[in-house]
Amino acid sequence: MAGSEHETLDAVSRARSGGARPAPARTAWPLAAVAGAFTLAQLLLVPPGMGLGWDETVYVSQVSAHAPAAFFSAPRARGVSLLVAPVAAWSSSTALLRLYLALLSGLALFWSLRAWRGLFPVRVLALAGGLFASLWVTLFYGPQAMPNLWVALGALAAAGCFLRARTGRAALWGLAGGAALMAWMRPVDAVWAALPLFAAGLLRRRWVPLLVLSAGLAAGAVEWVAEAYTSYGGLARRLADGSAVQGGLGWHLAVVDQLRSLGGRTLCRPCAGALPHPLLTLWWFALPPLAAFAVAVALRAGRRAPTLLPLGCAATAAFPYLFLIGYAAPRFLLPAYALLAVPLADALARLLTARRPRVRALVCAGLAAHLAAQLAVAVRTTDHTVRAREAWARTVAELHRRGVRPPCLLTGHEAIPVAFAAGCASAATTGPNANTTRDGIIRAARRMPVAALVPAGAAPPGYARGWTSAAVGTVRFHYVVPGAGS
Repeated sequence: MAGSEHETLDAVSRARSGGARPAPARTAWPLAAVAGAFTLAQLLLVPPGMGLGWDETVYVSQVSAHAPAAFFSAPRARGVSLLVAPVAAWSSSTALLRLYLALLSGLALFWSLRAWRGLFPVRVLALAGGLFASLWVTLFYGPQAMPNLWVALGALAAAGCFLRARTGRAALWGLAGGAALMAWMRPVDAVWAALPLFAAGLLRRRWVPLLVLSAGLAAGAVEWVAEAYTSYGGLARRLADGSAVQGGLGWHLAVVDQLRSLGGRTLCRPCAGALPHPLLTLWWFALPPLAAFAVAVALRAGRRAPTLLPLGCAATAAFPYLFLIGYAAPRFLLPAYALLAVPLADALARLLTARRPRVRALVCAGLAAHLAAQLAVAVRTTDHTVRAREAWARTVAELHRRGVRPPCLLTGHEAIPVAFAAGCASAATTGPNANTTRDGIIRAARRMPVAALVPAGAAPPGYARGWTSAAVGTVRFHYVVPGAGS
């Protein structure tokens, strides 16, 4: 898979040798420009004040003083919580948190692209960064407290540094850092993404990079593994519980589900309905032929290993989300997209420098149409998300007006994000987030305000049928405030 181990070293040597060697600043500024544009685009397209989503709430609540920590289910890792801690631990400002994450993700994109210096021309790396950063899903999740983008950037950096591992200690440190970042965010995803790196290292007997890769993954996953034994009944039990939360991992053909999500559905569970407009999915169908063309370009340019290895990592990173899980979310494939970006950019750069003007014009037109479609989906998805979270804010305002204020407890429909916004604890008696019982909620209602949220028109839980109720939009909440005569 890795090709000749010497061709990578030769590529690096060629980039470093002779009078044609570019100055460090001249090789860095195009990548810095791409990273800066990525950060700016996030701030323009995703309103910094957009409320926290469901999963964001779980991660942020672990380190925030704004509300009690939400239930932390087995598949989650605490990397995101620690990532946001420098802001969330002392400020409840969502705008400040999003600004921080936008800046940090821009810096991480620059770092992950720089990991490939010497393996490809800088124009290819800049194009790769632009391709990945301009996807609507990358822009949408850049400023959000979610793990998938960070797995993607860690995987991209780790693959580049693995290929450059014999060029010096900096590459080994980068390999360890990329591996640790992946495992810190999602340990199981990190293993999938790293499988081709292990295969290449074993095939070529590159023991030092293998040791560094293993150490990085272990350092990132050690907390998750330790927590499995302290809080989840052991590693095997945590993995089994994680599988159950995700609907039972096994053979599931989720390719069409992922295709449906490309139109802006942030979670496709259950995944039904019509496919998005072909203009929004054409780029997805272009990935396999472009990958094949990238291999052909690599063979002619003597870059077999730097092309085949990220393609292999992209395939293994995508495999569980295409074939082993029964639902879809576009963010699941961010690591695969990041790893595909470099070899595909190399192929597109070859087409853009072709001697045939019609080929160049066709590629430019295709890239322009692709960018326009991605931006349109990003805007539409953001607008829909903002409206949904504004509805949560209205529910919070009405709860506060009726006396449901901290310390308080919320349960039921979308209770986790609404509870955090309200400053309340959240609880569930069933489902993957179950953390209490019916009797526990009844006892809590004797000493603090408690509300049960249900979709409008749905019946409340049995224990809440005698409580006062109110409707806000599509939600009705049944509540009790001790001492208020309700």
